[in-house]
Amino acid sequence: MNGTTTLTLGGLLAALLVLVANLRPWWTGGREMNKLAAFGKGFGAAACAAACPGGLLGWAHTHTGGLANGVGERGGSAATGTQPTSSLTSGQLTGLSMTGAVVVVVAVYLVVLAYKAASKPDKRRIAGGFFVGGTFLLTAGVAGALAWLPGALNAAGDGVVAAVQGSGLL
Repeated sequence: MNGTTTLTLGGLLAALLVLVANLRPWWTGGREMNKLAAFGKGFGAAACAAACPGGLLGWAHTHTGGLANGVGERGGSAATGTQPTSSLTSGQLTGLSMTGAVVVVVAVYLVVLAYKAASKPDKRRIAGGFFVGGTFLLTAGVAGALAWLPGALNAAGDGVVAAVQGSGLL
């Protein structure tokens, strides 16, 4: 599977199907927020990975899009007989610094620990959240809506570094 920074209509279809599969139990089950927690953890990890310009997390983000495009195009073509190859307007999160990267790694590590401790259905929901988040964050709309995230991660990292170095404590 190739990495990509562009989402096709087929990739959007695949992500929407996973999103609907995760939202349906919440919608039909009394709309309790705890039913979305596992999915949200995965989506949050994907958002952190999308802020990474490279490395293992950036690789995982771009390859999620390639996986979605391939599966969605084949599935959409098989179901409808059409070729959903049109690309959507692409977007990306930019501006992550090294201090922000520290926060990203810790956040993703916490999601990995939650994944390891989760039940089998919640593991699927976490993976689904990562898939949907990684896929949607290739679009200009979702990446634009979360354009504040790298700055917030950088600010949190700067705060951690300042606290560890004792800035302003004495």
